[in-house]
Amino acid sequence: MRRITSAVLAGVMAGAPGLGTGSAIAQQAAGDGTFTLKVQSDIVLTNVVVRDKKTGEVVKGLKASDFTIFENGKPQRIETFDYQNVDEAAVLQEKSTVSGKATIADLVNRNFATDPTQLKDHRLIVMFFDLSSMQPEDTDRAVEAAQNYINKKMQPADLVALVSMSTGLTMDQDFTSDKTTLLKGVGKYNGSEGTGFVNGSEGGDSSGTSDDASSYTADDSEYNALNTDRELYAIRAIAKSLERVDQRKSLLYFSGGLTRQGIENQASLRAATNEAVKANMAIYSVDSRGLQALNPVGDASKGSLRGTAAYSGAAMQSQLDSNFGSQELLATLSSDTGGKAFFDSNDFAPAFQQIQHDTEAYYIVGFRSTNTARDGSFRRLTVKLNRNDVKLEYRPGYYAAADFQHQKNEDREQVLNDELRSDLPATDVAVYLQALYFRIEDNRFFVPVSLIVPGSQIPFLKNGDRDKANIDILGEVKNAQGIIVGNVRDTVKLALDQSQQVQRKNIQYSTGFTLAPGRYHVKFVVRENQTGRLGSFETDLQVPDMKKTPLKLSSIVLASQRTPNTTKKTVNPLVRDGVEWIPNVAHVFRQDQHLYFLYEVYDPARQKTDAATPAPSPGLTRRPGGAVRVLTSIEFMTGGVKVYETPLVEADAINTPERGAVAFQFDVPLAQLKPGTYVCQVNVIDDAGGSFSFPRLALRVQGPATQAPATTATALVEAPAQ
Repeated sequence: MRRITSAVLAGVMAGAPGLGTGSAIAQQAAGDGTFTLKVQSDIVLTNVVVRDKKTGEVVKGLKASDFTIFENGKPQRIETFDYQNVDEAAVLQEKSTVSGKATIADLVNRNFATDPTQLKDHRLIVMFFDLSSMQPEDTDRAVEAAQNYINKKMQPADLVALVSMSTGLTMDQDFTSDKTTLLKGVGKYNGSEGTGFVNGSEGGDSSGTSDDASSYTADDSEYNALNTDRELYAIRAIAKSLERVDQRKSLLYFSGGLTRQGIENQASLRAATNEAVKANMAIYSVDSRGLQALNPVGDASKGSLRGTAAYSGAAMQSQLDSNFGSQELLATLSSDTGGKAFFDSNDFAPAFQQIQHDTEAYYIVGFRSTNTARDGSFRRLTVKLNRNDVKLEYRPGYYAAADFQHQKNEDREQVLNDELRSDLPATDVAVYLQALYFRIEDNRFFVPVSLIVPGSQIPFLKNGDRDKANIDILGEVKNAQGIIVGNVRDTVKLALDQSQQVQRKNIQYSTGFTLAPGRYHVKFVVRENQTGRLGSFETDLQVPDMKKTPLKLSSIVLASQRTPNTTKKTVNPLVRDGVEWIPNVAHVFRQDQHLYFLYEVYDPARQKTDAATPAPSPGLTRRPGGAVRVLTSIEFMTGGVKVYETPLVEADAINTPERGAVAFQFDVPLAQLKPGTYVCQVNVIDDAGGSFSFPRLALRVQGPATQAPATTATALVEAPAQ
C-alpha cells in the first residue's frame, strides 16, 4: 500500500511539485473502448526535522497524529506522511553513477538525474561553483574544501552533482557516489579564472573611490550583466531541473558574494526562492572569500583614495557596508529555503557537516490547502508537535500557484491586476527596468522609467508583409506608507516589416512619474497577448532630497538613440529641442554607435562678478547674484587605467532656467574605444561653491553588429505628485 501511495505522489509532484491546491478528474475514451483516467491533485509538502532540545538528536518514531500544521494560522488536514533516514539506506555499489549524461542541455530539459527512482533514500547534494563572482584564491579555497569533504567526510548515502557558472551555466557531473569522478570534476575548477568584479560598486561620490576597475561583471547578456539576475536565474534553472525528485535536495552554493548594483529585479529573487521551495531544495550559501581583514586605506588591488575618507572612517564604513551587502542576498536565499549561510570563516567544513546533519533524518508532511485561491500569495506555515521537549526545523512557507489559464476565462484586466497584487512574481517574459530622476522644481522630481522586453520574447503573427503583436503594460508606484502615488496602464501595438523582424533586438517602453523626495516601491507587469505569458519587475526606488546636498546632481543618462519628439507641453527632461533621448538600459554599446551623456547640476553656487567678467556664452542665462562656474569631464577606465577622457567643459551660466540647472550633453564616438568593459567616471566640480562629485557607471563596448537598433515604443504618462 505504501508503494502505491508513493507512486501516485510522484505523479502529483511531476505536475506541481509540492505546491498549490485543488484537484480534477477527467475520463477520455479511446477508440478501442478503453478509458484513460487523468487526475490532477496538488499537494503541499514540507520537511520537518525534529530534534531533542537537550541532546540535539533526531527524534524517531513519530506519527502523523503527533503533528499539527497551520497555513496562515488555519489548521490543515495532513494527507501524506513519511519518514526518511538516509544513513540507514542501502549503500550504492562502488563507483556508481546515476546518469551517464552531464550536459547543460540535460539541465535545461530537466533531465538532471534522468532516473529519479535511483535517488530515493539518499542524501542529494548539488555543489554549485559560481566562478564568475570568485577571485582565483576564493576558488582555491572552495575546491580544497570540496576535495576534503569528498576524500574524508563523504558518506555512503551521499550522492553529489557538480554545476558551475562562469560566462554561462554548465552541468559538469550528474549525481554520483564515485569519489574519483567527483575529484576529477572539482579539480577542473581549481585555478579557474573568475572575473572577480561582482562585489564592486558602480556608484561613487566625493567621499572616496578607488581607480580600479573592479566594479562590474562582464557577461554575454546585455541585461543580466547589470545585476544579480544571472546567478538567480541559474539557481532557478537548477531547482526546476530537480522538481521531479521528491526527496529533499541541498544546494551548496559557493560564491564570492552577490552585490546589488542599483535597481534590482526583486521578482528574480522571489522566483528563485519559489522554485527552490517547489523543488524541495534548501540552499546552503558559502562566502568563499572567507574571513577578511579590511584595510581602511585599501590594499594593493585598489587605487589610492580621494578626499578625507581614509581619515574620517568613511572609507572603512563603506567597505563594511559593501561586504555586508554582498552577503545579505546569500543569507536571504538560505533562510527562505530552509538552508543556512556560512560567512566570515576560512573553514568551509561546517557547511558540509550541516547538510549531512540536516538531512540525516526528517519527516515529510503533506496537506491539501483549504485555501483554493490560485492567487500567487505567500502562505506562511507553522508546524507544532504534541510535546515540548523538542525543537522543529522547517521552511517558513511557500507561494501559492497562479494559473493564468484558469483565470483567462475571467476578465483579462483582472489577470493583470491580480498579478500586480500577487507576491509570486511572473517571469515567463523577461522584463528589465531602469529609473532615473531629474528635479523639475523645488521638492518635485520627474522620474523617467524605461522598460525593456527582448524581442525574442514576443511572438509575432504574420499579417501580409508585416508581423504584428501587442503587449499590455500595467505599473504602479507606492510610497513608504503603501499608498499608490502613480500608475500606468497601456497597450502597445507593434507592427514590423520582414526586414525589421529579422533584425529586431528588443522593445523599449518609456513612461514617467512626478514624485516628491522619499522612498518608493515600483512594480510593472507585462503581458504578451498571443499566449498570455506574463513578466514582472519590481524594485525599491529612492528619490533624493537635495536640500542639504552641496552639489545637486541629477541621474546620468547614457543613450545611443535620440528620436524626434514634437510634444509641445512636457515635463520630461529627456525631451530637448524637439528630440527625445532614449536611455540605454543595458549600458551595452557598439563601436559603430555614438554614446550620448546627459545630466544636470541644480542651483550651482555663484561667484562675485566684476567688470572683467565676460558675458555668458550664447544660449546661457546669467541670474542675478553673480556667475556660476561648473566644470565637468568624463573619463573611461579599464583595468584601473584611464584610456580616454573628454575635453573639460566649463559652464559659466544657467542654461536651463525653468529648472535652475546647468545641463551638460556629451557625444562620444565609440570607434576610438576597443571592445571591452569600462568604468566611466563623470567628474563634476562646482568651483564657485567648492563642492564636487565623481559618480561612476559601468558600460560595455562591443564590436560592430548587423542587428538594427531596438524597436522603441514610447509614451509619456505623468503621474500625480505625492
